[in-house]
Amino acid sequence: MPPEQPATAPVTQPVTDLTDPRAITLLTTEHWSLLTARSLAYNEAFTRGGMFLTFLSMSFVALALFSSAMSFGDAFLTVAAVVLAFDVVLGLATYVRIAGANVDDLRALHGMARIRHGYTQIAPIVEPYFTTATHDDVDSVITAYGTLPSSGTGTVLYGLTTSGGMIGLITSMVGGVFAAVLGLLIGAPDGLTLWIGIGGGVLVFLALVLFTTGTVTRNSSNFSALFPAAAKAEDPATER
Repeated sequence: MPPEQPATAPVTQPVTDLTDPRAITLLTTEHWSLLTARSLAYNEAFTRGGMFLTFLSMSFVALALFSSAMSFGDAFLTVAAVVLAFDVVLGLATYVRIAGANVDDLRALHGMARIRHGYTQIAPIVEPYFTTATHDDVDSVITAYGTLPSSGTGTVLYGLTTSGGMIGLITSMVGGVFAAVLGLLIGAPDGLTLWIGIGGGVLVFLALVLFTTGTVTRNSSNFSALFPAAAKAEDPATER
């Protein structure tokens, strides 16, 4: 009886064309991975915001307990300044992390737009049915966020309606209170203390606005466009 020949593994050819069924499997797997990454970014942003608001609420409760146990003198103002300083630092850290989560979300949207372009190459007939971007240039990708205001004031007002904007506004207010407490500690008159508090809050708010302004522009260099919408518009074949 002849000896048994060892079984040889079937030779798998690499994927060289999008029409290969394995290509659509790879694309859909990556698509679901990006959806998961986007969900995680949103969950982290909401969790960080919730942690900050919880810490802020508990710190005010602690200050209320301190105020009932001690007079509103320098000792209480010192404790309040320390607590508010922690609140401001935590608020700034939370805002920065939420901004980072927004960039992570943009990165996931960029990847999904590129994958959808692959879908349109595999099955061009499905392109009219997509309501999200099928090109990976930044201008196309950010359409997933809806129509954004074109003016600077409108952009700021729109930003305040977001979860990150709310955290930034609360942090600015806490920064103003912190500045007012510092004013009381150095013995500033009541009228001047009010303006110190307003100035501190405005300063923190402007710092956050400057940090946020141009976030997409600063990170757009990290999102290379392999299939920009402009290329399609300039393609003579698309004009027929």
